[in-house]
Amino acid sequence: QVQLVESGGGLVQAGGSLRLSCAASGRAFSSYAMGWFRQAPGKERQFVCVISGGGAYTYTADSVKGRFTISRDNAENTLYLQMNSLKPEDTAVYYCAADGVKQRRPAYTFPVDAGDFGSWGQGTQVTVSS
Repeated sequence: QVQLVESGGGLVQAGGSLRLSCAASGRAFSSYAMGWFRQAPGKERQFVCVISGGGAYTYTADSVKGRFTISRDNAENTLYLQMNSLKPEDTAVYYCAADGVKQRRPAYTFPVDAGDFGSWGQGTQVTVSS
């Protein structure tokens, strides 16, 4: 089981940037693919991006491709989401999540559905003003 705590959310103007962090505790952080999701008021939780356990492979939703970048530091047990060129429609609570499968193989296959993830953080609010 991996415990996750997000930070870095806040209020930013359209066109600005934020970097979210997700600190993980528990063993074998590098054994789990990690993902970011977001949920806006009245909407379903939406997949944003995912990264393999070793960090070599990523997959990003079309809605944020070219603006958001996922990365991880396995030595620091931390997951990141760099968000650039933010838009008002990016406003949401952002969640990090750990794959429900340990050491998923092949490493270039990804969990993308919320039900594929076994551990979730509490979320951090991102608000983009126009």
